Amino acid sequence: MRGLRRVYLRLPPFPPATSLYYWSRTRPAAAGPNHPIPRRMSTSSTAAAVVAEGSAARRFWIAAASREAAFAAYTPFLVSLAAGALRLDSFRQYIAQDAYFLHAFARAYEMAEECADDDDDKATIVVLRKAILRELNLHASVLQEWGVDPNKEIPPIPATTKYTDFLLATSTGKVDGGKGSDKMVTPFEKTKIAAYTVGAMTPCMRLYAYLGKELAVFLKQDENHPYKKWIETYASSDFENNALQIEELLDKLSVSLTGEELEIIGKLYRQAMRLEVEFFSAQPVDQPVVAPLSRYCGPKDKLLIFCDFDLTCTVVDSSAILAEIAILSHQKASQGGADSSLDRTKSADLRNSWNMLSNQYMEEYEQCIASLLPPEEARSLDYDQLYKGLEVLSQFEKLANSRVVDSGVLRGMNLDDIRKAGERLILQDGCKNFFQKIGKTRENLNLDVHILSYCWCADLIRSAFSSVGCLDGLNIHSNEFAFEGSVSTGHINRQMESPLDKAEKFKSIKNDVGSTGTLLSVYIGDSVGDLLCLLEADIGIVVGSSTTLRRVGKQFGVSFVPLFTGLVEKQRRIEKEESSIFKARSGILYTVSSWSEVQAFILGNDFS
Repeated sequence: MRGLRRVYLRLPPFPPATSLYYWSRTRPAAAGPNHPIPRRMSTSSTAAAVVAEGSAARRFWIAAASREAAFAAYTPFLVSLAAGALRLDSFRQYIAQDAYFLHAFARAYEMAEECADDDDDKATIVVLRKAILRELNLHASVLQEWGVDPNKEIPPIPATTKYTDFLLATSTGKVDGGKGSDKMVTPFEKTKIAAYTVGAMTPCMRLYAYLGKELAVFLKQDENHPYKKWIETYASSDFENNALQIEELLDKLSVSLTGEELEIIGKLYRQAMRLEVEFFSAQPVDQPVVAPLSRYCGPKDKLLIFCDFDLTCTVVDSSAILAEIAILSHQKASQGGADSSLDRTKSADLRNSWNMLSNQYMEEYEQCIASLLPPEEARSLDYDQLYKGLEVLSQFEKLANSRVVDSGVLRGMNLDDIRKAGERLILQDGCKNFFQKIGKTRENLNLDVHILSYCWCADLIRSAFSSVGCLDGLNIHSNEFAFEGSVSTGHINRQMESPLDKAEKFKSIKNDVGSTGTLLSVYIGDSVGDLLCLLEADIGIVVGSSTTLRRVGKQFGVSFVPLFTGLVEKQRRIEKEESSIFKARSGILYTVSSWSEVQAFILGNDFS
């Protein structure tokens, strides 16, 4: 019953018919130095400062990068390249395709220079165009080193053509049905086309600079990395400076634009980022890969996806919501009563009871966690001792639930109010997209999805997923309120209220699945209550930044590794091992900083 931990009150109301409020807590992302999500995004103060400075380029990058950067990094091409395991034929094909990009870039710079009316802007564009020409020379030298004629014609693939056509169309003014720069008669109109063109080019530069730095980490682990020269090019300070130059140019060109025109640049920026992701996704990789997981699994393999709900899928803990609904439902029901002063007193008493229960839970929870930790940190996973420790936590959670039921706080809720609250639950960024994508692709994938939750009322969960069109095919395992008619009695039909309950349900579901191929399980969670399931799964993914989860895990020998880093290591081994490289109780849990990483890893490109 972790929901009694402190949350902060937010005030967006339900519709006037209910006049209820709900509680919400947002948490910072667990970004780390190797996460395939931009590091600058993990520092909210930095992001806020950048936005406050009015940098259009930074705003566009921040808005796009939490999703698109992950979808690019987790492609078979880049995971294999980072591991140094990408076959040369695939890289040769990529270099040939990238040359089409660079030629289109060089041409777009020429056209942007023609449209710019400021001498400094023109000079910056010339510098950037020269950098592109140097990059083309690098490509040619790399191909020659491998005995490939750089002048030999290799036709562009559709993803390449799609991007180059988009870029060249933009540079001629064909934006949202525009007729082209030859129709632009005023200097301002031409400058606007220059801004649009630079807006369509900037995300490519920033994405490559970002990926270069992310992949450079793996050069330290392998001095003989076969793609060292390519990675170092994009990880270099020179390339970073070029990315900064084009961002500064975009900001300068955007200063005089209207809000509507800035929105057009934002759309062009996002479209260019998506076309970049499609380009990386389309690179032919004819070898076994660990990402996306849907590709790693064979047609006969079964994929089981398990997920926690509170603070894994949501930004708010459901128990606080339900308590608030109960309190405010009583206030609503009392409005037409004969003695409203007594009703208000009772409502205040209920709130006081809830606050006392919450404070007691928080204090005793910390004491419970401290009591179950071993005196010394284990060198490797000690699953048996962890299980015994979590037996203590399980007893504590059950006792806390009993106190809530005995208090009567949960009595008197209307089922319709609960469902409306579920409809208005805010999901973590990317969570809705992940489950919607699963719903659209389930027919093509051999997978089942299960939600395992301590939530007191499964109707709240069902409503939350139903409201975003994700309920079909979703198996929900949680507790249920007892109702008389449509009003809660205050009792809970307890089916899942502890780490041990979750673990037993997890094992039961796995054991009941019949599959002629390999069975692969993924568990996504955020708290100590998920720890056993995270370890029992073949792949345990930690969302969020729970310090308590990490403290408990490390004390029992659990290692926390950024997911992208872990996948690159797996990719190095994939062709050397005959059996699955993912194994339960390995003692390794993978951390992510967004749901986009989860989706990119399991399902792949979101735009196909």
